[in-house]
Amino acid sequence: MSTFQAPKGTYDLLPPDSATYLAVRDAISTPLRNSGYGYVETPGFENVELFARGVGESTDIVTKEMYAFETKGGDRLALRPEGTASVLRAALEANLHKAGNLPVKLWYSGSYYRYERPQKGRYRHFSQVGAEAIGAEDPALDAELIILADQAYRSLGLRDFRILLNSLGDKECRPVYRAALQDFLRGLDLDEDTLRRAEINPLRVLDDKRPEVQKQLVGAPSLRDYLCDGCKAYHEQVRELLAAEGVAYEDDEKLVRGLDYYTRTTFEFVHDGLGSQSAVGGGGRYDGLSEMIGGPSLPSVGWALGVDRTVLALEAEGVELELPSTTSVFAVPLGDEARRVLFSKVTELRRAGVSADFSYGGKGLKGAMKNANRSGARFTIVAGERDLAEGVVQLKDMESGEQDAVAVDEIVAVLKAKLAKLA
Repeated sequence: MSTFQAPKGTYDLLPPDSATYLAVRDAISTPLRNSGYGYVETPGFENVELFARGVGESTDIVTKEMYAFETKGGDRLALRPEGTASVLRAALEANLHKAGNLPVKLWYSGSYYRYERPQKGRYRHFSQVGAEAIGAEDPALDAELIILADQAYRSLGLRDFRILLNSLGDKECRPVYRAALQDFLRGLDLDEDTLRRAEINPLRVLDDKRPEVQKQLVGAPSLRDYLCDGCKAYHEQVRELLAAEGVAYEDDEKLVRGLDYYTRTTFEFVHDGLGSQSAVGGGGRYDGLSEMIGGPSLPSVGWALGVDRTVLALEAEGVELELPSTTSVFAVPLGDEARRVLFSKVTELRRAGVSADFSYGGKGLKGAMKNANRSGARFTIVAGERDLAEGVVQLKDMESGEQDAVAVDEIVAVLKAKLAKLA
């Protein structure tokens, strides 16, 4: 037993479970790659101020959950708690918005970190796949991203998820609503921290999950009643585009999400089979974020989907992904000469694009065949001194049990042909 263990609230991804996570990441990213989104990768840590300005100083993420530290050189850094601010910073730093082809469409995959109370579906280290469309204000772009996420989930076989949709207004109409909501909140019996939050960003109070707070929010002013004509028309276009493509959604006027930078369209993907941690992903439009972090005006929209929670959603629905075997061919040498010959054939198979493995450690036939079974390989090549003297190897179909002698020089071509028929 190792002296060390994974830190509290984290997990290790190990085979065979890790194959499911890889399949989920691939399924989420495939619709993006087919829609003009290019891959971006950012550092695991950034300047603290990037998140304080972008995510919002009043959010739980910044005030309570961010892993912040000071380097030996005196820099204040933080492990990234979310992806959007980092991706936008990278795009601005590289001047991608000046290339003349807006929106800049990017997707990413990585690990994120928040100091939270660990529970099922909520970890201190978690994995997300995200997408950002930077530099264009268009309802079709908002609808595109929602549709691509819906497509990704359905390609995995998920069915019991819901899309919640709302509009948070813009810089014209939200200040009016903000003032009305603050007046309402000041009249409630709230603790000091919540009242302080109400003064900084009152919309965040609507996202408070405590029953004693939610009970008092009955009768709170509705943002929908304060939307300007432009925001109403924009939101209606998003709704119409989704409906036209057969993507079901639910209007949720209380949906505000946990980040300060959202404007207009906001949405969340929830799965009712996950209990209290029902959100599997979400996002929205963030038209003012670029200016918040020192860039030009670049209206943008994006989302992030949790890989961990998507896997939990698959488990909740009993969906088992059809994962390809990691090994198609397993080689079992019996003797030194067979080790040399079969090792060469395994290398040749790999160069030909066939997944192949080898019995290492000089095991006997019985132990080596156990390894072949565990590998999941469809075919096993077995060779001893007598086989090689005759210029052949024994090829065994692990599913049917059939075994045939095949010429050493022909084994690669024979295996490729057999595997092609099974594909």
